[in-house]
Amino acid sequence: MSSTDPAPGLRERKKQRTRQTLSETAVRLFMEKGYDNVSVAEIAAAAEVSKPTLFRYFASKEDLVLHQFADHEDEAARVVAGRGEGEAPLEALRRHFLEGLRRRDPVTGLCDHPAVLAYQRLLYGTPQLVARLYGYQGRSERALAEALGGSEVRARIAAGQIVSTQRILADENVRRIVAGESADELEEAALRTAELGFQQLGEGIGRWYG
Repeated sequence: MSSTDPAPGLRERKKQRTRQTLSETAVRLFMEKGYDNVSVAEIAAAAEVSKPTLFRYFASKEDLVLHQFADHEDEAARVVAGRGEGEAPLEALRRHFLEGLRRRDPVTGLCDHPAVLAYQRLLYGTPQLVARLYGYQGRSERALAEALGGSEVRARIAAGQIVSTQRILADENVRRIVAGESADELEEAALRTAELGFQQLGEGIGRWYG
């Protein structure tokens, strides 16, 4: 490596910034003009990169939008792997989800920031993106199952139940906010519903992971 080459850490940070810029540019254009009305070439031009450069970072238009989920894909697995000594996996996930509700994490659905709501309308209003979400969910389940350990089939079933429960809880929060409730008004009910969801999980898989 020559003395003029950036250090590996700097190169990676520059790549991350470029990736984030491309994703934010694409999402902005999709919101302004509609997903089907924006080409990859237009996104590249707006971000001031070449089309081949864009494809080095993202393989498709869908990936440009779903990049916003990148940090969350293995989140449940990381929570389980990083839980405190003596803390059961399900309790760690329950605690993490409740904390997310309180800090208005968009992943929990309890967030009424206009930019978040606009992104959700784009995501759930675009069939191609909804279809790709199934792949995201599947990868989340596989990562969580590996973190849970134990019987492979049992871990896969448990991971599927956990990921689905969290998705349903988030979907319910989004539905109520879209219907007109504010995040502050909804918080208490969202916390109760989340407790109920994790209670049901505990009754089903708590024997192994509770």
